[in-house]
Amino acid sequence: MDFIKNLDTDTSLAILSCLDDPSDLVRASAVSRSWRHFVIKQSLSKSLCLKLFHQLASVDRILETSNEESSGPSSSVMEDNTTRLLEREHRVYALLAKGCTSSPIKSCVEDAITASSTDRLPEESILNTLDERERIGGTPSYWSSSGHHKTSVPETLVYKLKGDLCVITELSIQPFQDFFDPGRPIYSSHYVRFRFGHLDNKSHDKNNYVWTYTSQQFPMAQENRLQNFQLPEPVLCIGGFMLVEFLGRVQRCDIDDLYYICVTHVKAMGRSLAKSFRVVDPDESGKFGLKVLSYSDPQEMNEKEEEEEAGPSAFRPMRNRNLEQLVNFLHRHSTDVQYVWPESDEDHESDEEEV
Repeated sequence: MDFIKNLDTDTSLAILSCLDDPSDLVRASAVSRSWRHFVIKQSLSKSLCLKLFHQLASVDRILETSNEESSGPSSSVMEDNTTRLLEREHRVYALLAKGCTSSPIKSCVEDAITASSTDRLPEESILNTLDERERIGGTPSYWSSSGHHKTSVPETLVYKLKGDLCVITELSIQPFQDFFDPGRPIYSSHYVRFRFGHLDNKSHDKNNYVWTYTSQQFPMAQENRLQNFQLPEPVLCIGGFMLVEFLGRVQRCDIDDLYYICVTHVKAMGRSLAKSFRVVDPDESGKFGLKVLSYSDPQEMNEKEEEEEAGPSAFRPMRNRNLEQLVNFLHRHSTDVQYVWPESDEDHESDEEEV
């Protein structure tokens, strides 16, 4: 028996709403015309997305690279337009649900934007937190805040993520340990908190952000290791910016009797949907437009992106960042100390000419 045809709408809806895998819902829509019509008309793909990530309730419009225009106001045309809109919504949310749940998990931090304070620039820049190495050419690599007499003064770091939409699953921070001072102090904070959001489009200040998600406060250990902070559930970052907030200073520097917070590395793991979607004009209330860039399989898009990242086109920005690290390095040491470049299989000839 085809229960879609023989049962009432509410019962059929209750049955199909039990599907919690986007792929299963897509398969259900391919069983027959009646099943497809039911899945699309009842917006089951959208309901599944909202069940997975409640932040998607803020989508107030869906845009495509080329929008079809309606051809007239007649009832038949309006009905056709409604059907097309429902079918488009089904495709978009099915793609969105698949990307949010099945894309490979990898690093989502693209660049370091700003720090609330820095003790010494450029030697202790926030850019150092993008490098997983604790040392570069034998020299410690870390960001340091400015010093304060009060332990309650917080510090923040702002990062750009790889895409307007990122599903963040885990965050990691490694405090800096000073091996040169007596006692080898570790400059962690008491707690850390994370915020996700977007730029404030109405502000004339390019550094104003609207934070749409704020995590709990996680206790930090005063230990020299990459400390993991597991979110209660995966969080959909809408807008592509992350703020790391350090609360409470722990370690005092014996040289100037001030408290500092120093970090070696910051890491955010998750799923980036940069190749498939873009966030359009988010406002203070959280509403935004969702623009579809491609209907290709997110899994295939990510594999292609990984190939591009390994190629020469992506190597040059990485090399430029390393050049900045080299400049920072030379500020701290004489030129007779060897700087160690990150390992790469690419031909460096053109970059050496640039140097």
